Amino acid sequence: MAETIDPRVDIGHVHLKVSNIDQALGFYRDVLGFEVTQRYGDEAAFLSAGGYHHHLGLNTWESRGGSPPPPGTTGLYHVAIRYPDRATLGDALRRVAEARIPISGATDHGVSEAIYLRDPDGNGVELYRDRPRDEWPRSEDGDGVAMFNAPLDLEALLAEAGSG
Repeated sequence: MAETIDPRVDIGHVHLKVSNIDQALGFYRDVLGFEVTQRYGDEAAFLSAGGYHHHLGLNTWESRGGSPPPPGTTGLYHVAIRYPDRATLGDALRRVAEARIPISGATDHGVSEAIYLRDPDGNGVELYRDRPRDEWPRSEDGDGVAMFNAPLDLEALLAEAGSG
């Protein structure tokens, strides 16, 4: 049996190849609300929530003017951005709706609630919040989680925006 990873390990930041820095900033900064911590002209930008050095790196080093990868190829499926509670996730949904960005899916997974969309470069983006662990559905033997896919009520989520 393989050794398990230390439970303190987490995933830090994500770097995305984009075609145009200003266009990408229009989504990640202006719609989602991330703060720019550093920018290298039209080549790269680093963004953060709460003053961290960066959660997202955006760069055009290998992708300036490029197009999204065609269907049927490998690559990043989506980047997931976790919100601390339902009210802040609802606020993110409000921002996305006001910017008229299409939502490709909205799912209650039991352990989390998730909204799926695409950034201007076609990168998959998941906006989600985790439920508290003691609310996670459990498998019949109680050893694992029992995630599921059910529709997420976006109207109810919007109603909670800003109530946190």
